[in-house]
This record gives sequence, C-alpha cells and structure tokens, in this order.
Amino acid sequence: MNTPNAPDYVPGHGLLQGRTAVITAAAGAGIGGATARRFLEEGARIVIGDAHARRLKETEQALGAEFGAGRVTSLPCDVTDEDQVGALFALAEQTHGGLDVVVNNAGLGGTAALVDMTDEQWGKVLDVTLNGTFRCTRAALRSLKASGRGGVVVNNASVVGWRAQTGQAHYAAAKAGVMALTRCAALEAAEFGVRVNAVAPSLAMHPHLVKVTSEELLTELTAREAFGRYAEPWEVANVIVFLASGYSSYMTGETVSVSSQRA
Repeated sequence: MNTPNAPDYVPGHGLLQGRTAVITAAAGAGIGGATARRFLEEGARIVIGDAHARRLKETEQALGAEFGAGRVTSLPCDVTDEDQVGALFALAEQTHGGLDVVVNNAGLGGTAALVDMTDEQWGKVLDVTLNGTFRCTRAALRSLKASGRGGVVVNNASVVGWRAQTGQAHYAAAKAGVMALTRCAALEAAEFGVRVNAVAPSLAMHPHLVKVTSEELLTELTAREAFGRYAEPWEVANVIVFLASGYSSYMTGETVSVSSQRA
C-alpha cells in the first residue's frame, strides 16, 4: 500500500531480461524484498538470501508462485558468516551457471549515544553492515572476474554516511565505510569490466516498520523530507534497477542519493 501522495507504481520494462542476480536481506517488506520483486518484473532470475529462514522461504514461495518457481531460488544467509556467504554465491553458480548482478542490501541499525555505546553494539552493527558488505562484494568480484562476462554490484548505503545524526555513530560509520568500499572496489573491478555503485536512501519505510516507529518520530523524520513523506521501498529499488541495468553503463564508484531530504 502506498503512502499518501506517493507516485504510481512503475511497471517493468525488461531492463534485466535474462540476467541472474543475488540479493541479500531480501525477505520481508523492506528494500531487499522490493528489489527482489522489481528484478523479477524486469526479467531477471534471482537468488535471494536472508538471515530469517522462515520468512525467506515464504518470500521464495510467494514470488515463485507469481513469477515462476524456476526464476526464484533462496538460501538462508547470515552475512557475518563467510561459509554462508560462500554457499549463497555457489548456489547461483550451480543453479544458473553464474551471476550478473549482486545487490548487497544486508544491514543492521540501532540507536545508542556514543558515551553509552558498548563494544558489542558497535561491533555488531559494523559486522553486519560493513563487514557483511565486504564479504559479499569480495565473493561477487571473485565470481564475476572468473566468469569474464562483466557484471554489476550495487551496495545499500545511507545518507547518514554523509550526514550527522545523534545516536547513529555506529550505523553512520558503517554506511560511510560502505561508500568508501564501493569507490575502492569500483577501481579494482573496472579492469575486468565490473561496475560497483551504491544507493543512499534517506527515509524508506514499510508498514511493519511504521508500526514500530512512534508517531512523534515519524512526524519528525517526514518533516525533513521535501515531499513530506517517506519513500516506498520500491522507489529505492527502482534506482537499484537503474544501477544494475545498461542505462548506467558509464557509472562506477558512485553513491546515488535516493532522498528528498532538505537538510
């Protein structure tokens, strides 16, 4: 369901026809789930991972019933576990003979003042959000380099990687790291024809997230947005589709802000 004043949903145009994509944290109603759906609508085959095994299986079954079971494969994947990351990418190789696109969506947030933040809180957010993106980017580049057919990696960063926000030191540091990782990986991957870019959303919400967010905080956050609303997850997914497609063929090492934030 769209928020008030949200634009109409954009239909698929075959931008990823015949391509195979690996998408992490793809179960549920957030950006990963929206990206999985958008990729299928654009003609891709997808291999999806998520740390929540039950929700992942439900997502695979629902999308498979709608788009064809042969186009959707899943495997539980905790991006902090190198073996699970390797198994997810191996599944893409075994099922589809390789991959063309990787979307690193897995991330973990939290709120804590820096003076009260524990090493465990800091480390957990960094391990999922930054180290997990590193592990998956490394696996992606190894596979894409070996295939010799080029490809694309899209990372999910955040505007807080640029902007200060109280209580978000660990998350902001992780997302800034994702942006730096994206730039460096892009330089290295260019020599074997692979592009690496990132998106940086400001405020993207889904119904489950809205339910657990106080009305006061949601009002404060949306007031910062020029459109006076939060983004639908599919609006971020649309930009991921653009970066994964041939329409962005000359872009690499870039972080694209998906935001209407005024300050």
